[in-house]
Amino acid sequence: MTKPLFLKPVFQEKIWGGEKLSTEFGYELTSKTIGECWAISAHPHGVCTIENGEFSGEKLDDLWKKHPELFGHPKEKVFPLLTKILDAEDDLSVQVHPDDFYGLSHEGELGKTECWYIISAEPGSEIIYGHHAKTKDELKRMIDSGEWDDLLRRIPVKKGDFFYVPSGTIHAIGSGIMILETQQSSDTTYRVYDYDREDDNGITRELHIQQSLEVTTVPHVDPKIAVTQLNENKSSITTFIESDYFNVYEWNVNGILDIQSHAPYTLVSVIDGFGYLKFDEQSYEISKGMHFILPNGVDTWSLEGDLDIIASEPGKKNR
Repeated sequence: MTKPLFLKPVFQEKIWGGEKLSTEFGYELTSKTIGECWAISAHPHGVCTIENGEFSGEKLDDLWKKHPELFGHPKEKVFPLLTKILDAEDDLSVQVHPDDFYGLSHEGELGKTECWYIISAEPGSEIIYGHHAKTKDELKRMIDSGEWDDLLRRIPVKKGDFFYVPSGTIHAIGSGIMILETQQSSDTTYRVYDYDREDDNGITRELHIQQSLEVTTVPHVDPKIAVTQLNENKSSITTFIESDYFNVYEWNVNGILDIQSHAPYTLVSVIDGFGYLKFDEQSYEISKGMHFILPNGVDTWSLEGDLDIIASEPGKKNR
């Protein structure tokens, strides 16, 4: 019988991290500077473990290789998506990610297009999203001379905002923000600027100026996305984006929400509430902080309760 694959997250310590992943989601943390919860990941830098059913104890990367039928017999060699929750106690570095061609040829892994759902944001919180340089020469000059206030584009954010961040976009998450990030399965980051901060040993983190200049899109253009919402009684399905790499949705459940999918598999993260997942006469309790995959063959299901969920599925390039 097909079952959902519940996953044990992996936590990453970061210089900018805090403790909200414990206070907000109840995760047991081993440090006061945990910045990232890798909630659904088969990336070698943080592989999640299956927690239930016949595959309990299996690593997601191994399951992808040994049981391709669970994922619709995919063409990709590696699990293509990665879901994270980030707690920015401090500002993240200003950074940029490569596309697939550059990532594979220079780093041996996929590029990194990503998107952010703002779970929470303290008053006055901002992100850096794009830049004001008109040419590559101008971008290089402004970076070299440290004209950060003139170069970087700052945008205020609030709970519930959504941002699509294609590869080549200069960006940074500001302090006081918690996000759920859906991204390609890549850990390649090129730092443009890190506020000259030092770690506990007085060492600054490495910058990657040349790589950043090579991969940054100039001039910056905001991607056009069309957010749509479908209401079902008191519940709703919001489609944030349907892209080459991933489709991302918010399922807001107030009572019952029935869902149909044509995707080979679906990644699910409960960001608030409590309720039940039901399909094929099976019922599973789900609550805030739980993450799971609905494998191939699960085409229809119901959600019951009071839930806020961010879900994703592979996009056109990954089918």
